Amino acid sequence: MTKQQESEILTRVGPGTPMGNVLRHYWFPALKSSELVPDGAPVRFLLLGEQLIAFRDTQGRIGMMDHRCPHRCASLFFGRNEENGIRCVYHGWKYDYLGNCVDQPNLPPHRQFKEKVHAKAYRAAERNGIVYVYMGNAARVPPLPDIAALHIPESEANISFVLRNCNWLQGLEGDTDTSHLNFLHYGSQTMEDFEPTSVARFGAIHRDPEYKVAETELGTMYGAYRPADTGALYWRIAHFMFPCWTLAPYIPFEHYRIVRGWVPLDDTHMMFVVVGPKTGPGAQTEIRDLLPNTTDWLGRYQCVQNSGNDYLIDRQAQKTRSFTGIEGVHQQDQAVTESMGPITDHSFENLASSDLMIVMTRRRLLKAATALAENGTLPPGAEGGEAYGRMRGGYFSAPETRGWPDVYHLQLTAVGTESAAVAAE
Repeated sequence: MTKQQESEILTRVGPGTPMGNVLRHYWFPALKSSELVPDGAPVRFLLLGEQLIAFRDTQGRIGMMDHRCPHRCASLFFGRNEENGIRCVYHGWKYDYLGNCVDQPNLPPHRQFKEKVHAKAYRAAERNGIVYVYMGNAARVPPLPDIAALHIPESEANISFVLRNCNWLQGLEGDTDTSHLNFLHYGSQTMEDFEPTSVARFGAIHRDPEYKVAETELGTMYGAYRPADTGALYWRIAHFMFPCWTLAPYIPFEHYRIVRGWVPLDDTHMMFVVVGPKTGPGAQTEIRDLLPNTTDWLGRYQCVQNSGNDYLIDRQAQKTRSFTGIEGVHQQDQAVTESMGPITDHSFENLASSDLMIVMTRRRLLKAATALAENGTLPPGAEGGEAYGRMRGGYFSAPETRGWPDVYHLQLTAVGTESAAVAAE
């Protein structure tokens, strides 16, 4: 059981909180590149409990800053994005993409003090259709995450953003829980629904896998296994990688080029981000059935199916052809994670052996928060590195004589451990 004090640490992400301090050591995917147009309207968004705006200036550079003008706190969302800066409409003060004040037109020249005024701005970077934000110490900015899927060229990638109205940990933990797959998503499937040679069919036969878990240099991993063909086991391998990335076993191990992010917007909202190839092995389909974006703080990438309409659940379909009666794998996940409430009451839980990965991941997060707070120890992966590119998830069959975690490393060797950039090609 997770204690209430531990739950508070795990779920609170705002400035100055233990977990918020950990998370501010990493880059986060915040927007699609297509959302920002040179000299176009600023975009409101939340990240780690802060209200921010993003804009692309005349030269295409991206500004990320607190929405409040440092003069009198009027929102820069209403600002004029023009001539390489955002100009507050209240008194005309203007800021460049780095947050430097470059104009104070309501003051006489001898009264101006532009060089002393700075908007609270954060580092932005852009790669392959995604805009990232770094909200930590500007003196030590790590490289962008070196994950294979994030190196897929924008023209070849499917990139989906979807808002969830729940704490980030609820979403992430759903992605590190493999036993729900053959209930929530495929509970109505039988052996006849699988190709005779598909190893995934063993999940339908044995819905009660055993688990092995381990810490990694970047987070945690699990191997869920069950009987397969004679003398073999069907393995499903997944990773949690700091700060919020998961490699879930939805596709065969040898074809793995997908990553899923669980981005904390504030304590009770998160943005799900998934990136994978459009075509070829392991191809991903863009998540659709979204409402049109609005300019609200939480107005981007909301599902048509939501708590207000009970996710369009069809009770007749639930009786006849669908375990849930809810259409769409993502929407099924969203329904159950949001149904737990804005922040799960962890004291109400009764965790089981199927939750070993969840328990280990919570401990790993708590350990990182404690080490940073007490000793200033940087959390795992905070300095980047090639280790991200070497991690891989997915499913496969292997001889039952291969023990844990050797079975994972042997499979990794079999498919190759090239860098993330090469793996994405």
